[in-house]
Amino acid sequence: MMKTRFFIISLLSISFFMMSFAPQKEVSSLKRKWMLVEFQGFTKEELIQKKAYLDLTHLEKGGGAKMGCNSIFFSVKLKNNHRIHFSGIGSTMMYCDGNMKLEENFGKLLPTITKYQVKGHFLTLKNKNGQTMKFVAEDWD
Repeated sequence: MMKTRFFIISLLSISFFMMSFAPQKEVSSLKRKWMLVEFQGFTKEELIQKKAYLDLTHLEKGGGAKMGCNSIFFSVKLKNNHRIHFSGIGSTMMYCDGNMKLEENFGKLLPTITKYQVKGHFLTLKNKNGQTMKFVAEDWD
């Protein structure tokens, strides 16, 4: 009876522990630099011209981004079921004429993002209101 309880408790503990982390394959597929290609009415050409990107290469240490002017930095936490949390968001404070709208919108949306999906070479980030950002892997031809 005691062995059975111990076994059940151990099994439940291991299951809970495994579920609290994103699977390794998902994590490794996120660990790259992503080029922003779809975002809030900005054209793909605008995003490419501004070299807008999200860098998750060193995911465990945090991430970075650039939307044409300032360097943006943040912490990232992955959870099960494709959930993601961005926090501690900050940036350099330069003013760049013509680039501030993209940075401002990105900075407002990023902390609201709760879900991610990697399909092939594409990453989609989504919040609870259905707002999305779509990226393509930089190393994809």
